[in-house]
Amino acid sequence: MSFKAPESLSEQIAQHIGEQIISGKLQSKERIQELKVATDLEVSRGSVREALLILESRHLIDILPRRGAMVAEINKAKVKALYETYITLLITLASKVSQVWQPGQLDPLIEQLQKIRGIANSSDPEAAQRVVVAGFDLMRMTYPIVENPYLESILEDLQPAIHRAYHMALMADPTALAYSITFFGQLLEGVVKRDVVKVEQAMNDYGDHLLSIMMDALEH
Repeated sequence: MSFKAPESLSEQIAQHIGEQIISGKLQSKERIQELKVATDLEVSRGSVREALLILESRHLIDILPRRGAMVAEINKAKVKALYETYITLLITLASKVSQVWQPGQLDPLIEQLQKIRGIANSSDPEAAQRVVVAGFDLMRMTYPIVENPYLESILEDLQPAIHRAYHMALMADPTALAYSITFFGQLLEGVVKRDVVKVEQAMNDYGDHLLSIMMDALEH
């Protein structure tokens, strides 16, 4: 028997603020006032303070001496560094999956890919964002196959910042969604064939494409 503790209040607050940052409702360098958040959400300042520390660890805010918390700036240098790091980690993850998967372990991933395609082809106005979330779920399905808690921890810490950048890419170029579906297909095909070279190439191409979109978006 296993028990899963409910999410703490601080985690719930962090997720609430994080969603606002990811969606762009809170902009780069915008101040997050601890007292205002506590008042608006009817929670203690201590819980808000803990939530802000969680968000800082997830690279969504910066907490500066005597200035308090503000939304982390998103600029070309940071986006480039973020994607270079993230893609390198994803290549490590996907390559390992290609090498070690056992019969039956890829079935949930294939089902998830079909789900992602179904969402993308639907008329749901929120389809793009649902595909992003489903893509992260696909990534998480590989964790038990790889069994590397250190890699998992780092990817999870970077995920919110990547989600924020990816949201920006989708807003800047709607064709990024179709490209993502193609990428998922190529990636999974490489994993099924245990073709590490194909996996690395698909991942690098995907990263370069999204990075290019975001660099263009940051020009405006």
